[in-house]
Amino acid sequence: MGFFDKLKKIKSEDDIAKEEIKNVPWEELTSLATLDEIPQQSQERPVAILKHSTTCGISRMVLRNFEKEYDLNEGEVKLYFLDLLKYREISNRIASKFNVPHQSPQLIIIKNGNVVYDASHSEISAESLNRFK
Repeated sequence: MGFFDKLKKIKSEDDIAKEEIKNVPWEELTSLATLDEIPQQSQERPVAILKHSTTCGISRMVLRNFEKEYDLNEGEVKLYFLDLLKYREISNRIASKFNVPHQSPQLIIIKNGNVVYDASHSEISAESLNRFK
């Protein structure tokens, strides 16, 4: 086995991190119409919205940590992922519709039509979902 063959077998930190990340059933939040359906959806099961800035290192770290610790069974919580840079109008509507100040990154959990949890930056944790499922 040559030197370059050995290098191919060495896992990078990114490869290791990807293996640690579980398959999180994100649904992209891309329309105001979908946002308007969330209060009704939250009557059946909690709905979580993760607001993420794709250019922010802190947001990227929070997302990676959230995905590493996510351990819910499918269907326990509806998860929406909002790209703040692409869909700023939706983020603004979330703030007014649910009366929560805009933060980035931010996790908002809605149950029975009301916000029951709101966290930003290092306070965001997938573990918090367990309290509301």
